[in-house]
Amino acid sequence: MIRPSRLPLLLPALLLAGCVNLAPDYQQPQAPIPSQWPTSAEQGRTTVDIAWQDFFLDARLRQVIDQALANNRDLRVAILNVEKARALYRVQRAERLPTLNAGASGSHDRTPASLSSSTGGASTSHQYSAELGLSGYELDLFGRIRNLSEAALEDYLALEQTGRSTRISLLAEVANAWLTLAADRDLLRLAEETLTSQQASYQLLQRSHVLGNTSGLALAQAQSTVESARVDVAAYQSQVQQDINTLNLLVGASPSEDLLPAGLTQSSAELLEIPAGLPSSLLQQRPDVLAAEHALKAANVDIGAARADFFPSISLTASAGTSSAALSGLFKGGSGAWSFAPSVSLPIFDAGANRANLKAAERERDIQLATYEQTLQSAFREVADVLAERGTLRQRMEAQQALVDATDKSYRLADALYRNGASSYLDALDSQRELYAARQSLISLRLTEQSNRIGLYRVLGGGIAE
Repeated sequence: MIRPSRLPLLLPALLLAGCVNLAPDYQQPQAPIPSQWPTSAEQGRTTVDIAWQDFFLDARLRQVIDQALANNRDLRVAILNVEKARALYRVQRAERLPTLNAGASGSHDRTPASLSSSTGGASTSHQYSAELGLSGYELDLFGRIRNLSEAALEDYLALEQTGRSTRISLLAEVANAWLTLAADRDLLRLAEETLTSQQASYQLLQRSHVLGNTSGLALAQAQSTVESARVDVAAYQSQVQQDINTLNLLVGASPSEDLLPAGLTQSSAELLEIPAGLPSSLLQQRPDVLAAEHALKAANVDIGAARADFFPSISLTASAGTSSAALSGLFKGGSGAWSFAPSVSLPIFDAGANRANLKAAERERDIQLATYEQTLQSAFREVADVLAERGTLRQRMEAQQALVDATDKSYRLADALYRNGASSYLDALDSQRELYAARQSLISLRLTEQSNRIGLYRVLGGGIAE
């Protein structure tokens, strides 16, 4: 049997059991993207099966990425924002439960004789009390508090996914910066080798010119190639230092020289494949897409909170405790006291504010829906672009390598003919320039191929696993 003195404490629980939720039912929107990828990738490991520690093959690169994950300031800010959102969600969630406060007080009053009508003399009174109570607790009959709490949860989850997206982007940026440094060091080495070779050729032409065997035009053109190579060497030296500066900023520290690449290796990252069908199910796991969906869910439950403002709200203020005129009698029998003060607020006239708030919440839901769909479409386009590039990279690499081999053979033949007096130096010089340009293009294409692997890993949402 329930004692009458406990009814004020049980009433909120009974009312909460019957509260309703006015938020619209959420249904995941249909993905506005094709059901098939426009092109297929080469065979390899799927992005859902591989963590970044396994994806990146170079041990030095993995160590540099580890340092970046520990020190990068952008990632640190993203993580702190997630922690802040988690704390705000806990604050909002706490409003769904009553807040109990315990208090104790004592008061002492002295009444002078001139104001004491009962005793005719000065009197002193004492009062002590101790109580446990709640103040202004809103009964969530129409789900307003619950929806606000769920909206805060979705905001937190959206920021958590944004943090994951920042982490993936950092992985890709660090890897690309590391590979760019490797490629530029290869280009610097090529420019230095070319400069050494052309300086040697120029010195031979100078001696030949003194003997009258070489024209002044050939000597001047040879000198121009030397100066051009010197310009390239200086430019690549500057570019290498800029690459190191970029890498230092991304890492948040200065990696030791033994962790930096001397040049491009055959492959620094895995070659991936993706499922041929159902791209939406794959892309919907990308952190930025998940963040957009959580924002959509938050906007959806905000509609429920706005609808609840049209209905009455009931707040409770209650306390139970003990009071006594003497401190020693504070907890004796018969000193119990309690108060129960419910209040009801019914919206009657607000000049259309509630209706406008509901309209704004509905439009915000529509905005987030469009944002979610656009995020999915952008994700699909990113993957399609990377696959389009991947589809021709092998042929381009093979063709460029063949071009380097052909120009190398052409240069050797032209140089041999020149040294045997069967051809002019200008023919050998032209062949050397073509070989230099072809080797530069091959290095750049190798960088493109490595960056494409990393790009595919990023756009498919890789790098999540620890």
